[in-house]
Amino acid sequence: MKHRISIEAADATFDCAPGQSLLDAALRAGIDLPYSCRKGVCGSCVGRIAVGEVMGLNGVAIRNETCMPDQVLYCMCTPASDLVLQPVLWSRVDPSARKTFTVRVYSNELVAPDVSLLRLRLPAGQRAKFKAGQYLQILLDDGSTRSYSMANPPQESDGATLHIRHVPGGRFSAQVAQLAPGDTLQVELPFGNVALREDDTRPIVFIAGGTGFAPVKSILDDMLKRRVKRPVTLIWGTRDARGLYLRRAVDRWQKQWPDFRFIPAFSDLPAQDVVEAFAGRVDQALRAHCPDLSGHEVYCCGSPPMVATVRAAAADSGLASPDFHADVFVPGPSAQPA
Repeated sequence: MKHRISIEAADATFDCAPGQSLLDAALRAGIDLPYSCRKGVCGSCVGRIAVGEVMGLNGVAIRNETCMPDQVLYCMCTPASDLVLQPVLWSRVDPSARKTFTVRVYSNELVAPDVSLLRLRLPAGQRAKFKAGQYLQILLDDGSTRSYSMANPPQESDGATLHIRHVPGGRFSAQVAQLAPGDTLQVELPFGNVALREDDTRPIVFIAGGTGFAPVKSILDDMLKRRVKRPVTLIWGTRDARGLYLRRAVDRWQKQWPDFRFIPAFSDLPAQDVVEAFAGRVDQALRAHCPDLSGHEVYCCGSPPMVATVRAAAADSGLASPDFHADVFVPGPSAQPA
């Protein structure tokens, strides 16, 4: 049977069907909750259950190490009764804002040994509405999907730029090298909630691992276009200098943004071989260059292990838990709303 879900102290209610997660039910009803991976990894969708009981979808765990003792992962929970939720953040959205497009490949450039920069164009006269840092889903022939962050800012709404790492055996990434101008793809957008407040003026630290640079680029280009005055630090972690595949974008931010600081972190090079960079992982670079994160925001994008180590480093440096925002790159098909 369906259960009725309410948000505490708000005029917001929706139904959740059997076998449906609280997150998916909320999104389908136009209630936007923070989320990223939708697989119980990133912890972006944590919240409290004020009234009622929940259980794990198909018996999975409803908490992970990112949860406080009284929090659960909304993406992993289904109701066992009517509920009242206490989400960290929420807002109303128009469910019809998510659209499917047939896009054409405009260009396909190999920008690093294992990274393609794929530029897509929407049909003439059409525009896509999205927020900086959100992602799209590519719809494959077998019905599965793959998720990629849009690297372009929302002001460039006639297409999408994707940074795609070549994953050995990857269902879609293995085909990317063969895509040529004029080829078509089916995409749906937007997805994701970056939870960055537009009116916030506190210093912000971005930590990107590899192609986790894509959503960071979208956010920073958007901030620059909107003339946001905010101290920014970017830590971009790669194996070596070849992984900094869009250094010209960083150079532009450094020239146009007086409060911009860039720290490349190379994990595979010994310290004596690194010039003007940090020799080590991004979490180690964060500890070394940002020892006091009180009064900051941190936005981290990368693999689950990377995000976990950065989260711990940020907490040790005094960052408040609600000020850590994660966009976790989880391999494999993306979860779909039920």
